[in-house]
Amino acid sequence: MMVRARVLISGRVQGVFFRSEMSYEAETRGVKGWVCNLPDGKVEAVFEGEEKSVKELLEFCRHGPPGAKVIKVDVTWENYAGEFRSFEIRYGYSS
Repeated sequence: MMVRARVLISGRVQGVFFRSEMSYEAETRGVKGWVCNLPDGKVEAVFEGEEKSVKELLEFCRHGPPGAKVIKVDVTWENYAGEFRSFEIRYGYSS
């Protein structure tokens, strides 16, 4: 089953290669979507794919790369839209 998740990750998650590591993890699993830094220090991501792969990427979000200290992960399940062709890192503050 294909699913979609919107994720807000709080903690020490900027300046620790969170976005690049998440991109690698997503591409490894065939998950598509995007990730970006927010001005309040959080990381936001929206991604879609097979339920198992999306849940594996959510597990990565709960600890992040070395150097990250994840305090909280908020997940909102949305309707699968199939709108992404790849997984991208968005620069600047957009969603």
